Amino acid sequence: MFQPLRQVSGLVVALFFLFLFLLYAGSGFYTDLLWFQNLGYAAVFWKLLTSRWLVYLVVGLVWLLFLFSNLQLTKPTIGETLHNVRFLRRLAQLLTSKRVSTFFFAAALVIAVMGSTASGSYWETVQNFLQVTTVGITDPLFNLDIGFFLFKLPFYTLVYRMALSLVLLTLVIVGFIYFLFGAFSLTKYRIVIKGRARYHLAGLGALALILKAWGYRLGMYNLVHSTRGVAYGASYTDVTVLLVGLKVLFWLALVTAVLLVISAIIRKARFMVASAFLLLAGSFLVGDLYPSMVQQFIVEPNELSKETPYIINNITATLQAYGLDKVEERTFELRPELSYAQLQEEKAVIDNIRLWDYRPLLSTYGQLQEMRLYYDFLGVDIDRYQIDGRMRQVAIAVREMNNANLSTQAQTWVNQHLKYTHGYGVLVSPVNEVSEEGLPNFWVKNIPPESLVPELTIQQPAIYYGETTDEYVVVNTLTGEFDYPLGDQNAYTNYQGVGGVQLSNPVIKAAFAFRFNTLKFLLSQDISSESRILFYRNIQERVHRIAPFLKYDRDPYIVISEGRLFWIQDAYVTSSFYPYSQPFSEWGNYARNSVKVIIDAYNGTVDFYISDPNEPLTKVYSKVFPTLFKSIDQMPDGIKAHLRYPQDFFELQSRVLSQYHMTDPTVFYNKEDLWSIPTEIYGDKEVVMEPYYLVTGLEDERDEDFILILPFTPVRKNNMIAWLAAKSDFNEDYGKLILYKFPKQALTFGPMQVEARIDQDSEISRQL
Repeated sequence: MFQPLRQVSGLVVALFFLFLFLLYAGSGFYTDLLWFQNLGYAAVFWKLLTSRWLVYLVVGLVWLLFLFSNLQLTKPTIGETLHNVRFLRRLAQLLTSKRVSTFFFAAALVIAVMGSTASGSYWETVQNFLQVTTVGITDPLFNLDIGFFLFKLPFYTLVYRMALSLVLLTLVIVGFIYFLFGAFSLTKYRIVIKGRARYHLAGLGALALILKAWGYRLGMYNLVHSTRGVAYGASYTDVTVLLVGLKVLFWLALVTAVLLVISAIIRKARFMVASAFLLLAGSFLVGDLYPSMVQQFIVEPNELSKETPYIINNITATLQAYGLDKVEERTFELRPELSYAQLQEEKAVIDNIRLWDYRPLLSTYGQLQEMRLYYDFLGVDIDRYQIDGRMRQVAIAVREMNNANLSTQAQTWVNQHLKYTHGYGVLVSPVNEVSEEGLPNFWVKNIPPESLVPELTIQQPAIYYGETTDEYVVVNTLTGEFDYPLGDQNAYTNYQGVGGVQLSNPVIKAAFAFRFNTLKFLLSQDISSESRILFYRNIQERVHRIAPFLKYDRDPYIVISEGRLFWIQDAYVTSSFYPYSQPFSEWGNYARNSVKVIIDAYNGTVDFYISDPNEPLTKVYSKVFPTLFKSIDQMPDGIKAHLRYPQDFFELQSRVLSQYHMTDPTVFYNKEDLWSIPTEIYGDKEVVMEPYYLVTGLEDERDEDFILILPFTPVRKNNMIAWLAAKSDFNEDYGKLILYKFPKQALTFGPMQVEARIDQDSEISRQL
């Protein structure tokens, strides 16, 4: 009577635990999907997921079918051996054909899963190939569009490596099975392989050789990434020797494949052995020994004359790859004396000279305006605003919440995740003004924010998304959120934004309970169906979750627009496959700042805007993710006015230009005019100078621009030789690079020389 009840109850318990397991295993997936849906990027979520899994499944399926079919071909040999050998006949009764096939399938499945595990990470290579676009520039060696090297060649190389690995692995496994079951026999002079095994192994060997021939063909194209010569890319030896050698090896590998099959058919191995030996010898001689000898005995004694055309290729490609091919060069005419009248003419420039360095200013902000221990200023950014019709350069910093600074007793789950949920307000001060006490002259200060100029009025100062917001929070709860300190009391609020995922039902609550390993989502009476959970609040993690294929600038910055706070995050497209271009660490050998990302500090909405619609990689990503990117024309004007040339990219371009301003191959080869980034004194230490934002009108230009500048000095010298400027105002001149060069016949003091002169002036030194 009770037996059926026990069975039913056991089934219910089993199903319950299965449900819990699936909920735990799928909680991350489900909550991430809800997060993407809240941001309006569900299509991006599915494209990222399906791209990875389709590549993984396709590769795994190919491995499975290829391995299983080849293992199946060994069954007749296994069966013959088991039936013909007397002591194995009992084993033959156990190893039926069906059981052997089942074992082979299981083995092939395990190997396929293991072999294809890493393939999903190459989804971007596959998608780039499927959405290939042209660049409009051809390489100098093969006369192919650069798009071939950026999008097609990486895919072909990936397919070649995976296919060759699969075939060689299969050859080893199948060969071992044939050896184990007696398909090999050893005579006095040679190894004999029986008929069926011979044909099978010959076919696999021929396929491996055909793939190897394809590898030689791809190797020809990959010469554009050679590091053999004095400059990155195909060198004299690569073009005149190795390129020809790879063509010979290509045909030799194909001939060897054909001879291998013929040898298996006619049972004469001498032709195949001779061809294989020739291939191995040719690979060593043509691919290694002979090129090395040419490099050592012909090129190196005459390196400049031999490598000049290839140095030119490297210089041209590198300047193109980093957007430096359109740098405008100007000569900076030095004036022997500076008159008071000239200073009066440049009053707008003088008025915007920065008196405050961001590093001591950050400490000053913290001492004056953090208000409570749990507030932090992470950094100070430099921007500009139109104040009274004039462009004024300002320093701006965000007051973020740092729960780690709460007292130990206050670091409860409720306080960290429900109560102290957001930062509050920003500080703004002009860079060129100092109060009578020697402090910043604040235009925006205090809590709630007091804006002393109407252009900087802030109506929504709460900051739920920032640079230090690493923990999740639950908002719009019954407990209320701490908003800001109000004397001896505190002001409280409830979140009214659209950010986060609404905890509208028990399933969603349970999913987050499993994700964050706490039952408080289910047990807390403060969390209602109207509550929302905000996670991935760190803006850099946030944008990377949405678009992991982009590289992001280290320094996002806050702007005030229409009474609200927004983060601007610069993003880059990069590649390591641009032909002839010199690679730089952490960047590859191609980079463009073609995407601007805007994050609402209150709602957490994220918008990706394309600032360079003609950039080829961005075109491809736009095809892959058609719902992700917007045109820069759709960006609100109030935010567009605060776009600036990014410092990370400018530093990279400066590093490149310090060497690649030498466009004469002889000068480049001899490193006659190598530049370096100068140093300066900060505190009591000598540090490398950072790029510097400035409001000024450039030479022969009346209008003021917000520009980014950096000086150069000759290597191992301190005099200034040039400086680079990048325009930041988003108009037709945005991103224009101007290189000012100083006359070499006259001395121009560099930063360290100016530091020394200041130290030598007793009056200035005393005041400092």
